[in-house]
Amino acid sequence: MDTFALVVTIGVALGFTYTNGFHDSANAIATSVSTRALTPRAALAMAAVMNLAGAFLGSGVAKTVSQGLIETPHGSTGMWILFAALVGAIVWNLITWYFGLPSSSSHALFGGMVGAALAGGTEVIWSGVVDKVVIPMFVSPVVGLVVGYLVMVVILWMFRRSNPHKAKHGFRIAQTVSAAAMALGHGLQDAQKTMGIVVMALVIADVQTSDAPIPVWVKVACAVMLSLGTYAGGWRIMRTLGRKIIELDPPQGFAAETTGASIMFGSAYLFHAPISTTHVITSAIMGVGATKRVNAVRWGVAKNIILGWFITMPAAALVAAISFWIVNLAFG
Repeated sequence: MDTFALVVTIGVALGFTYTNGFHDSANAIATSVSTRALTPRAALAMAAVMNLAGAFLGSGVAKTVSQGLIETPHGSTGMWILFAALVGAIVWNLITWYFGLPSSSSHALFGGMVGAALAGGTEVIWSGVVDKVVIPMFVSPVVGLVVGYLVMVVILWMFRRSNPHKAKHGFRIAQTVSAAAMALGHGLQDAQKTMGIVVMALVIADVQTSDAPIPVWVKVACAVMLSLGTYAGGWRIMRTLGRKIIELDPPQGFAAETTGASIMFGSAYLFHAPISTTHVITSAIMGVGATKRVNAVRWGVAKNIILGWFITMPAAALVAAISFWIVNLAFG
């Protein structure tokens, strides 16, 4: 039974990574596609490769997920807590994907972990949740908004005397680099989140100790599934990010992607904080767009997106708690 539970939980974790990939692929490439810097298929292929590479760049975020948010539960109950957390995250990912809302897969996962832990009687490390999830959830969009605005102001000033047609062409080329950096940051952040869950499952099953390094096969499996999900593409969300918030031009797309990538790398390496790729790029697009004029941003769409951010954790927590009770009734 323990081996069965471990295999099922790892399988569901990889399934979550796949949904994370197609849900969040829009984050990395929506701006490049909407400005026609890259064709959709070329953008997705590039994002998939960079996601794969980014997954191997560190392990700080994985450690935060596996050790910093909930106490590692034990036995078969512990495995079902992880299983229920993943189900909560997957269900919320699919709901928000269906409605084209760029919600955070990361916060769906963290909400699922907290909801399942509370339902299963496992201690939640509230200080870790506040420091590593809640505070970055509020800070990263503000930083994205402000930095996106400032980066765009600098670009406008530097190229104020340039030929507009030539400048746009140059920024289209530059966007291939900034989109690649964005996808690399996405791989660095999001593949590690699932690695943290798989490591927890291995610790619960006594396959490895909590302080052991992440096995190579775990890194490879999570990276490959994230890449496959990314290549499958999340077209509904891409339309929201690329067109509905604001019509972007290449310089704006470059500014938004550069801002997003910088924040993701900084938070992963400096703070080991698992921040939301979605929050960062969406707020950067809003900040960049506001340099045109404040009402160039469709704030009604932005309001719906932000509302989605706030309900993600509680909604995923509720689904995870219900999932745990059902699994516990069936197998407990």
